Amino acid sequence: MEQGTEILEHPFNPIVYNDTEILILGSFPSIQSFEKNFYYAHPRNQFWKLLEAVTSYPVNNRDQKLWLLKECKFGLWDMVKECRRDNSLDSSLEQEEVNDIASFLEAHPSIRKLAFTGKKAQALFKTHFSHLEIETVYLPSPSSAYAKMKFEEKCKLYKERLMG
Repeated sequence: MEQGTEILEHPFNPIVYNDTEILILGSFPSIQSFEKNFYYAHPRNQFWKLLEAVTSYPVNNRDQKLWLLKECKFGLWDMVKECRRDNSLDSSLEQEEVNDIASFLEAHPSIRKLAFTGKKAQALFKTHFSHLEIETVYLPSPSSAYAKMKFEEKCKLYKERLMG
């Protein structure tokens, strides 16, 4: 994958089930997620460890991760449909085209809450979809680059905002 020069399209579909209640939205997959063809695949990203900690479900492989999402009625997707980027940091995203969250929510009426895994995803939603009447929550970024908050603090907020 050549970075920075061409428009990158989101490489995989949303993960959503008929009974999904909370859609977790990131910004755009990391370079490692592109390579491994799965959400939050960077080895230092804490997303799956956070979900494992707050749900007590194991996340040792893709099947366990999918099972956790289904059992907890979570869905996964990203705000950005396509963009340019130089690295895996959200700050490197340019020329973002966002996914049609409004139509997605219409097609999945069981979704009652959106949870954003970072400020970039939240800001894109506010810019493009602030008119939508749905509960939204901010989750601290699971990226290892976001070191302002300890893992235990992130866990507490994930538990309150996803499970609470």
